[in-house]
Amino acid sequence: MNEQESDGRSNMSETIAFIGLGAMGLPMASNLVRKGFAVVGFDLDRGKLDTLVGLGARAAGSVAEAVTGATIVVTMLPAPPHVRGVVLGGEGVLANLPGGSLVIDMSTVDPQTTDDVAAACKERGVAFVDAPVGRLVSHAERGESLFMVGASDEGFARAEPLLQAMGTTIHRCGPEGSGTRMKIVNNYLAVIGAQLTAEAILLGTKLGLPVDVMKAVSGGTTATNGQFQVNFATKVLKGDTAPGFTIDLAHKDLMLALAAAAQQRLGLPVGLAAAGALGAARGGVYATRDFSALLDYACDVAGVVPPRLPD
Repeated sequence: MNEQESDGRSNMSETIAFIGLGAMGLPMASNLVRKGFAVVGFDLDRGKLDTLVGLGARAAGSVAEAVTGATIVVTMLPAPPHVRGVVLGGEGVLANLPGGSLVIDMSTVDPQTTDDVAAACKERGVAFVDAPVGRLVSHAERGESLFMVGASDEGFARAEPLLQAMGTTIHRCGPEGSGTRMKIVNNYLAVIGAQLTAEAILLGTKLGLPVDVMKAVSGGTTATNGQFQVNFATKVLKGDTAPGFTIDLAHKDLMLALAAAAQQRLGLPVGLAAAGALGAARGGVYATRDFSALLDYACDVAGVVPPRLPD
């Protein structure tokens, strides 16, 4: 048995507390259960928790209850205040987790939040790994997610078997905090790409071009992008705007990138323009729709019937 196999088997015998069962968190936790890990779940949405329990996990009524008896905690939460509250709060993760344990945060937050959580974990003798997620909810459901990981050698070795159970691609980006920083850059590209794609499809539609023609042509040139070819093609262009990743969250992630740029004294003029567009889109019913619905919002504003790919 090699070292990696040994690490994987030891993780299988540990109890994992999974906190945050949203659009991404639930499929992640579900994959851990299906792969044989002992999981205790917690979420404010009892329906999500019941779904996980139906697969064989145990339910907890609070963060403290979920963490008690666990030696690995995975958090996937919406925003920095949630991460700080859950991990650092008086009834939170670190208040109930013994030394020698591991915290894996897969949330998308600002670098300072990650750095503060990492420092607090170190003070308690708890290893910390930031491993935010790439790709779509559909990938997470199939166990095909991509992870951007910031970790020490020891933390990475211990977290890797869990990440392998939830995804297919793991990028070690550097020490603690590097995964969060890479996620900000990645989501900046993704959100800007979504807004750009919405505008391009709107323009082409107004010019009388069928959307399937636009998709085919741009897919064979350097103009191609994952938003048009994958996300829009499987969501809004099929009439599905149920949230995988909401416009609200896309705006939040874009603002994280702009804040990080401001701290580094950098200007991101394209990002500022996109933030204005997303800010307007999230002012009404589109806020909770999938971020591919930026196309439908742009079409509504322009008085254009939103295009759809043929069946």
